[in-house]
Parts: sequence; C-alpha cells; structure tokens
Amino acid sequence: MNAPILDLNACVRLADDWRRQGLTIVFTNGHFDLLHAGHVNYLQAARALGDRLIVGLNSDASTRRRKGPARPIYPQAERARLLAALRAVDAVLLWDADDFRDAVAALKPDIYVKGADWNQAGGPKPPEAEIVAGYGGRVAFIDLTPGRSTSAIVQDILRRHGCQPEGGA
Repeated sequence: MNAPILDLNACVRLADDWRRQGLTIVFTNGHFDLLHAGHVNYLQAARALGDRLIVGLNSDASTRRRKGPARPIYPQAERARLLAALRAVDAVLLWDADDFRDAVAALKPDIYVKGADWNQAGGPKPPEAEIVAGYGGRVAFIDLTPGRSTSAIVQDILRRHGCQPEGGA
C-alpha cells in the first residue's frame, strides 16, 4: 500500500494522530528528482530513527527556484508517487516554499533529518534546525551515499552521450 500524499493540514492531523499513539515522528525533505539508490538509503536510514517518516517534497516551482530552469527532471506528481511507493515512507507532503520551516513548525516532528552535507564545519545549516530546537526536537544528520546524486547522474548521462549541460543540471 502506498503512503498518502497530503497537504499540510492533513499531514498535521496525521502526525497528531501518530503522536497520540505514542509514535516517534521523523521528518525529512528534499527534491528527490531522479530517484536513485542514494535517496533510498537515506530514506531508510531516516525511517530507522523513528516509527513514522514524513517526507516533504519540494514542488516543481520550488525545485526550479532552488536547482535552476532545467530541473526538476520528473514532475512533482511523479516524484510524490515514487516516494509514496517506498516502504520507508509513511506520508508525503508536497511543499511549494523554498524551505520547510513552516512545515516543521506545524508538524513538530520528534526528529528532523538532513543529509550530512548540511552539517559541515563552515557550511550551510538547515534553516529548520532552529525551529526544531525551539520545541525540543532533535536534528539528525545522515551520511550520503558517495557518488550518488541526481546532478552527478545527469552529468554522467550527458558525458556518456557526448553532450554538454546547459547549466543547472
């Protein structure tokens, strides 16, 4: 059975129900464009931290703003459907903003998860982390699968076919 694809209000109601059952709620987010083994590894590791995993998915418009005009490769409905089909995922939240601060504030997950690339000395920190700390939640960072990223896969495909990217791949 596939996980539901929800708006914020429905997702908050579901999270509240899980919380009343005493379940640990984990939340992560991303673009998940060109779903690959690195994404699956990451989502499985995130799910292992708690009882339920909600995945926030950047909409097409948000992905274009963040990744450039050549992205997303797959439209949001398809990316959401692929995520919802994964055993590790309990709900998908489609999101149009460029960060997930408002979603995190509304959902109040016990654990907020990001890739370890968001935890490098001197590097960017997730804007949602301050909100999580404010209500007593925990931020966890998960190591990424080396060499597996949508951008790297796109570059490899283009290179194999003798093409040069137009930028934003």
